[in-house]
Amino acid sequence: MYLERIALANFKNYENQKLDFSTRLNCLVGNNGMGKTNLLDAIYYLCMAKSHFNLADNAITRHEENFFRLEGHFILQEKKEKIVAKVMPRKLKELERNDIPYSKLAEHIGLLPVVFIGPDDIQLIREGSEERRRFLDNTLSQLDQRYLYELITYNKVLQQRNALLKSLAERSGGSMSLLDVYDEQLIDPALYVLEQRAVFTQKFTAIFQSTHQYITGRKEAVQLSYESQLLENDLEDLLKQSRQKDLALQRTTKGVHRDDLVFSLGEHPLKKYGSQGQLKSFLLALKLAQYEMLRQNKGVSPILLLDDLFDKLDAQRVTHLIRLLTEGQFGQIFITDTHETRIGEIVEQFGVDYRRFFVAGGKVEGIGL
Repeated sequence: MYLERIALANFKNYENQKLDFSTRLNCLVGNNGMGKTNLLDAIYYLCMAKSHFNLADNAITRHEENFFRLEGHFILQEKKEKIVAKVMPRKLKELERNDIPYSKLAEHIGLLPVVFIGPDDIQLIREGSEERRRFLDNTLSQLDQRYLYELITYNKVLQQRNALLKSLAERSGGSMSLLDVYDEQLIDPALYVLEQRAVFTQKFTAIFQSTHQYITGRKEAVQLSYESQLLENDLEDLLKQSRQKDLALQRTTKGVHRDDLVFSLGEHPLKKYGSQGQLKSFLLALKLAQYEMLRQNKGVSPILLLDDLFDKLDAQRVTHLIRLLTEGQFGQIFITDTHETRIGEIVEQFGVDYRRFFVAGGKVEGIGL
């Protein structure tokens, strides 16, 4: 699978831009703040129907404009796929596949698998459990459309339950019958989400550990484990037990929305004991394992978006990684760098087909093609 060409209109700092890409490696070079990451985000948006950075659509639209449009021409299993996103924040959000609008955006997720690796990945370790759940959900939603629908259902009921808890607390009492209904509606989607996360973590861990060992060249013990209140408890019982606490806090304190992934280095928490180099290697292995999990299960090579690669690794590790990417089972890759010639000099060592683009002020020009 690969992206042949893209057209952007009013997306972030791009007014109008059309580009044709290499089927293998595309290097986007230029100073910080010029639009390299924005271009990667446009590709991600076409694959996932949203920004990688969890931005609202009105924050994506170019300044003083009221819409944006993205058009991507992909080749998927030797067939052409035209994907168009038409967005007017708070008014219209439409995604088309081959000129036919999706009835639901969720129907698109998983068609065009994608993995984004960037400096913000450090949040997976340093921030709270929400970031790690987002990693789980991003991967599983691309693998299993039912998972996405069950997750959407769970989150919708959770939002309704939280609103009711707030209303009941503010009124200092009221009927609990609707709360019983919401509790019952949470159970089935929660069980499916729990089951899929547990199965995924078991399979994913082996791929992750193998990838980490290859990247580091060492047999440093790394581990990840899935934690959930529901692994040893019944959700219905948990919700009943925590009802008074939930009413006091005006939010649901038990459920799969509290799940976490625990990262370990040896027998110690990675967050507390990992060095900068160990954190970088762990994160890179995590994302490349995500790529491999998608590749194996989808039967196609996902698009790989690498943002500010040199910020994550030293030159020796970058060279080793580029060798892995060009000689391994990877498909189309996009890499950004602030140095105009550095990435090209490394890539040329491996004789792979690539294109280099210079990005400045929301405009992109091909160089050294």
